[in-house]
Order: sequence, then structure tokens, then C-alpha cells
Amino acid sequence: MQTALFQVEGLGKRYGGRPVVEDLSFSIGTGECVGLLGPNGAGKTTTLRMALGLIPPDAGRIRILGHTMPADAAIIKARLGVVAQFDTLDPDFTCAENLLVYGRYFGLRGAALRPRIAELLEFAALAHKANARPGELSGGMRRRLSLARALVNDPDLLLLDEPTTGLDPQARHLMWERLQRLLQQGKSILLTTHFMDEAERLCHRLVIIDHGRKIAEGAPRELIAQHLEPEVVEVYAEQGADAAAVHTLLGPAVGALAQRIETSGETVFFYTQDARPLLAQLSQRPRLRMLHRPANLEDLFLKLTGRQIRSEG
Repeated sequence: MQTALFQVEGLGKRYGGRPVVEDLSFSIGTGECVGLLGPNGAGKTTTLRMALGLIPPDAGRIRILGHTMPADAAIIKARLGVVAQFDTLDPDFTCAENLLVYGRYFGLRGAALRPRIAELLEFAALAHKANARPGELSGGMRRRLSLARALVNDPDLLLLDEPTTGLDPQARHLMWERLQRLLQQGKSILLTTHFMDEAERLCHRLVIIDHGRKIAEGAPRELIAQHLEPEVVEVYAEQGADAAAVHTLLGPAVGALAQRIETSGETVFFYTQDARPLLAQLSQRPRLRMLHRPANLEDLFLKLTGRQIRSEG
């Protein structure tokens, strides 16, 4: 059995008597990326803060790299890399200087550190920006610099909090390629993200939490197969008609052709084992537009956590 580099058991945290994280358990093995997913307020940030020793748990325990957090926080952090949701780069330092100063926090000095800086700038595709300051970089470049900085101490485990938020598609794909390279090198990653395609692309396993509790865990495709019908047909009307109008145009007989139907805004979602009868019926209704696709991770997330908008609180 693979040794867990990161393990939480029965983790709990309460604020004002209200449980924010409750009886949460999961682990991460060597070379594994685990995605921690959940809507706003689900407990993801609190879990990360406990993992980093920023706040103590009220229940359970956290074991990282064979040590206990927060009791062994200094030992753990020496082998940990962190990319926060928002950049914490020093705006007054160049890219190379940001890495230099950060490396010194880990006791690294000239002879060992300078080759490491050159290597990390190359890894982050920022060698040509070594003397530029963060304010001169694009959003994607700053996120890659943050990742490079998190790698200065050659960590065994990376904690990444929404690492590609705000990036354009090209920058996101470049970041994904770099993270895949780290996994191939044997690094382990705990990732939080709101991008379901990112989670499906990078994560070996997902831990989905809601209201502080784990509600599902497993490989992305396995979870999709376990919880969803394999095919989805999205139906909506021309000229922005609402969902009620779409249902009227569909008629009651069409609904019987799907195992499950959901409505969001002006779109009606049909989840089915076999979409062919439904598609044949829809082809006779030219006023409706449709999209036929396989079920995906976003469908799973919405089924398990609901379609309603959550506030951060």
C-alpha cells in the first residue's frame, strides 16, 4: 500500500458553534494529485488553513510528510510548497530576486541557490523576464512565478489554492503542463479549483465536500459513472425564451425519454442512458436548439452540491 504523504483523519473545525469542517478524512500519496472541490463556504479554505498550521483543528489530526501539524509545523513547512489564491510576490523585487529572497528563508545560499533560480525561471518559462518586476508581468506569468517560488525548497508536497483563477486559456494550459511535469517528477499536489476541466485533467482523485463534510471521493471518471447517466442533452429555445417556454415546446412526451431532467435559467438538461430517442423527437421541433454531449465533472458537481449560487459565508 502506498504511503500517504498527507493525511487528515476526522478533521473538524467550528466557528461560533457552527461546524465549518466536520469529520473530514482523506489522504494523498506520492506523485498523486488530489482535488479538493466544493462550493463557496464548503470548508475548503478552512481545511487548507489547518493544513498549513495557520489555525488549529478542533477535532481530528493532520499528518504531513510523517509529522503532525501544527506541532511539527517548522519541519513540515521546510518540505512544503504553497501557491496561495492571490499573489504574494514582492512588487519591489525582480523575478530572480523574489526567488532569491524566498530561498534564503529556507537557508539556501549563493552557490546552491543561484543555479536553482536559473532552473526555476526556465521551468516557469520566465528566463527572459528574470530582471522584470511582478508589475511588468501578465497574470499568467505572475502565477508561474508564484509556482516557481513555491518550488525553491524542492518540496515533496504542493498545496495549490485555485492556481489558475483569472488566467486566459493559453496561460491556464501552460500552467497545467507545468503541473503535469511536477507530477511526473514524483511531486504530490493538493489542489483546490472551481474549474472542473482543470480538476478532471490534473487530479487522480477528487474529494468533494459540502457544508464541511465529504460527500464523494474517487477518480473523476469513476465518480461520473457512479453518479450520472452517461449522456446529456441541453435544450434551449431561440431568442432567449425561458425554460417554461422550452418545456411547452417540448411537450410532456419528451420528458419521459430521459431518466432525469434539470432546469437552469433558460436551459433544460436531459440526463439519459441513450439519447437517440430524445434526439429524434427534438429534431422535429425546429424552434429548439440543442447540444448533445457526454456527462462531465461539472454535471457531477452540480448534482451533488446543487445549482444555486452560494455566498462566501
